[in-house]
Amino acid sequence: MKFSDLLSMSINNLRRRKLRTFLTVLGVVIGTASIVVMLSLGIGFNELTMEQIASYGSLTEINVYQASRYDEGDSSSDSNYITDDVIKKFEQLDHVTVASPLLETNVLMKQGAYEANISLIGVKPEYMENITLKAGHLPDPRERGLQMIVGNMVARQFNNPKGRGRNRRDPSDVPDIDFMNRPMFVIFDTDAYYQAQSGGSSEDGTKMKPPKKYLIPTAGLVEGEIQDYNNYSYSIYVDLETLKSQLKQIFKKKPIPNQPTNKKGKPFNYFIYNQAVVEVDDMANVAQIQKAISDMGYQAESNMDWLKQSQKQAKMVQALLGGIGAVSLFVAAIGIANTMMMSIYERTKEIGILKVLGCDIINIRNMFLLESGFIGFLGGVSGIIFSYAVSFIINKFVSGRFMPDMPGNLSRIPLWLTFTSVAFAVFVGMSAGFFPALRAMKLSPLAAIRNE
Repeated sequence: MKFSDLLSMSINNLRRRKLRTFLTVLGVVIGTASIVVMLSLGIGFNELTMEQIASYGSLTEINVYQASRYDEGDSSSDSNYITDDVIKKFEQLDHVTVASPLLETNVLMKQGAYEANISLIGVKPEYMENITLKAGHLPDPRERGLQMIVGNMVARQFNNPKGRGRNRRDPSDVPDIDFMNRPMFVIFDTDAYYQAQSGGSSEDGTKMKPPKKYLIPTAGLVEGEIQDYNNYSYSIYVDLETLKSQLKQIFKKKPIPNQPTNKKGKPFNYFIYNQAVVEVDDMANVAQIQKAISDMGYQAESNMDWLKQSQKQAKMVQALLGGIGAVSLFVAAIGIANTMMMSIYERTKEIGILKVLGCDIINIRNMFLLESGFIGFLGGVSGIIFSYAVSFIINKFVSGRFMPDMPGNLSRIPLWLTFTSVAFAVFVGMSAGFFPALRAMKLSPLAAIRNE
């Protein structure tokens, strides 16, 4: 008997019992939709978590600090400093693409009536390439002098020292600061500035003069609104080598703020960095490089630490939700088995006649397997369509209300889940129909023909 004949007979048998077939298919629809929707919620939760963590910074970056942080001017600290030689060692590690030191200095910025104490961070040009801009461009190395890349939340740090206080937690209460179109004055020697403001005097007894103000242009603004946090929101970035030259020119032989001194209280003849950012070629290699850096005596942190914990939680959630959905599909499988057994009892004489006419028992088995498989296929396809409808409702009306801080779809059905669910529904259907098909094979032809 040809396969097309078997398929035609199976479909006709199901069509003759429309109500029973419909109810059995409905059970598979509910079971399939339950599994797909439950798994889609787990997948969506996992991906949303990854996207949220990635928005705080790259998942291939490792932040490196000293194992024990030094205090400013503390000559007793013997911890390993992060210097240019150490950065070269980081760059020599396998899978490391870029190692960028971060040189942080605190400055006072003034624009109009507003001022703020800001962290000015010197980084390599390769580091700035990871920063997404909403306006402007990266600093042009051909231009002399410092050029700033300003974080999208920096403006919130400004205050009018002579005006009323403002609510820093209120995103709408932000000073009128324009980095791109208005001049920004920067004071590097903040100690001298505050001493001059308070009427301090120099060593020779004369009144201290205010330190020089530097006009630094803004090259670009970090992507994001005033309330959108990311890894670059609160800082201002400048070219590392240009910043080092500027600090040497301003402070000369005086100790540079945030730089340690030797036992005699004198500054080192090289720069010591606050931290370094090591870029790895692939997420899979982050843990390996992080361990290698830790073994070198430095503190290494990355967003992968948070991601691993979140993924463990997401897998537990997926397993729990998938298990709940699997119960529904298991109940549907029982319904398919019951339908096929009832079909055998009702068609006992038909089976006997087929055997007497010489029909191969393998064909009889395949006919029942095709019927149960077709029930699984119809239920799987219909269940997927129903799942997409439920997913749309969840994303449209539920996600925004209950998870406003996590933008994006909570329920996500990837293509692999769609095809896998249909295939699994067919497998469950044929598995449920396997034992009824064996029973049909073992029926005695004569006993089957006598059956009323």
